[in-house]
Amino acid sequence: MFVRTLITVSFIALAASQVPAVWKMFDQSRIVAADKDTGTDRPAATPASASPGQTVLKAGQGGHYAGSFRMNGKQVDGMIDTGASAVAINESTARRLGFSPASLDYKYPVGTANGTTQAAHVVLNRIEIGSIRVRDVDAFVLKDKALSSTLIGMSFLKKLKSYTADGGTLRLVQ
Repeated sequence: MFVRTLITVSFIALAASQVPAVWKMFDQSRIVAADKDTGTDRPAATPASASPGQTVLKAGQGGHYAGSFRMNGKQVDGMIDTGASAVAINESTARRLGFSPASLDYKYPVGTANGTTQAAHVVLNRIEIGSIRVRDVDAFVLKDKALSSTLIGMSFLKKLKSYTADGGTLRLVQ
C-alpha cells in the first residue's frame, strides 16, 4: 500500500513540477477562445453549465483546461490534469482552505524535476466548478516551492459520471 501511494504521489509531484513551465506557455491574461458565431477572439469564459450536473470548459491557447474552482468554499484557480492521480495543492492554498500548518504531515517523499520534496495527504470536503459539486476528494499538499498552482487530478475526475474532451472543450458530467 505504501509503495503504491509513494508511486502515486511521486507521479503527482513530477507532473506538478512541470506546471510553472506550462502555465507560462499560456499566460492566463492572454488566453482567448474563438467565438464560433463571429470568428472573433474574446477572453476565455468561466465554466459554462450545459445543464444541471454538467459543466463545459474551453481549452486555452496551450490546449489546457483551466478554470475557477471552489474548494471548501474558497475560490481556487486550477488546471485539469488527467495525468495526476490526485488533486495537488500547495501549502499556501491549503492554509486558505482551512488546513493549519500543524495539521499537515509531510510524510510522503516525492521526486520532482526540482528534486525531492515531501507531501501531506488531506481530504477536501468539497470541490465545485459550475454546477458540479464533489465531496470528500483526496488531495496532496506540496510545499510552495514544489508547486506553484493547483492541479485537478483523477481523485476529482473519477468521482464524476464522465468527462470528455472534444474539439477544444472538456465536458464534465456528474
